[in-house]
Amino acid sequence: MARPNFSFQKRQKEVAREQKRQEKLARKRERASAGESPEMDVEAQPGEQAESAGESASESAG
Repeated sequence: MARPNFSFQKRQKEVAREQKRQEKLARKRERASAGESPEMDVEAQPGEQAESAGESASESAG
């Protein structure tokens, strides 16, 4: 009976993962060139502003 070649399966999975990642990056670039902002960046901005506001408050208190 033949043994399964796990190295081959692992490599195929890595190749598929890399291809999916490249497609995602291409979609992001396409969206950026169209002038649309990515959803994740829009959600991250309020949190960043709150963090920097918290830092400035602690600096003035100290």
